[in-house]
Amino acid sequence: MRNVSWARLVPELLVGDMSASLSFWTGLGFSVLYRREEEGFAYLDLDGAQIMLEEVRANRTWVTGPLQRPYGRGINFQIAVPAIEPLVEALRSQGWPLFLAPEERWYRADGIEFGVRQFLAQDPDGYLLRFSASIGQRPWAG
Repeated sequence: MRNVSWARLVPELLVGDMSASLSFWTGLGFSVLYRREEEGFAYLDLDGAQIMLEEVRANRTWVTGPLQRPYGRGINFQIAVPAIEPLVEALRSQGWPLFLAPEERWYRADGIEFGVRQFLAQDPDGYLLRFSASIGQRPWAG
């Protein structure tokens, strides 16, 4: 395994079909750092953005209630990337729909606004992913 800087907080997503999920995530450029195929588990990385995938299995004891698709209701993951265009193109080439088309958006934090180019897509299990590339910051004009 290559030298990796491990993130301090890494979400683990339950997935219905590991093959479909890996195809989606690796198609966006995530690499598989390691897998435990016998457990239906994969640990992924994209320039320090890390996520774990675990296939839903009958013997899993960490499921806290009934699972219903889409699994990702009520949550979205912001993933900082240098540019969104390669990811948008990767999804379009796979025929994957975007949840929100690319947009420019400014978010206020106290007296500063942070600008991003962003888009949203759902993975095969309905987890909402917001890929975001910085376009700078400016004083808030409010």
